[in-house]
Amino acid sequence: METVVIVIHLMVVLALVLVVLLQRSEGGALGIGGGGGGGGLMSSRGTANILTRATAILAVAFFATSLALSLIAKNEDSPASILDAAPAAIDGAPAVQDGDTQNGSGGILDDLQGLSPPSGPQVPTAQ
Repeated sequence: METVVIVIHLMVVLALVLVVLLQRSEGGALGIGGGGGGGGLMSSRGTANILTRATAILAVAFFATSLALSLIAKNEDSPASILDAAPAAIDGAPAVQDGDTQNGSGGILDDLQGLSPPSGPQVPTAQ
């Protein structure tokens, strides 16, 4: 489902960029030319109306797919933060629950204090 919405979103983005670039700017540098007057469909006024409506429709589609992607991401089962998990039991001691201060352990730092230091390369002491 997420992949389908992402593909639709990317197609809408590309179409929106194309439609915006096709519109006549103040100087007419990137706009499509259209000579002659009149009120025909492909006159400059008719083309401007079509491109303006297409931009509005694509903008609504862009916002809709963006909201859909954010809702999909919110509802996905993502792993919880490690900060939300209870600290693991160390040396066979039971895990400490919130507010439990028995055995002098008030948090994860106190639990980690009893562990041995890492065996990797050590930083030399200051001289």
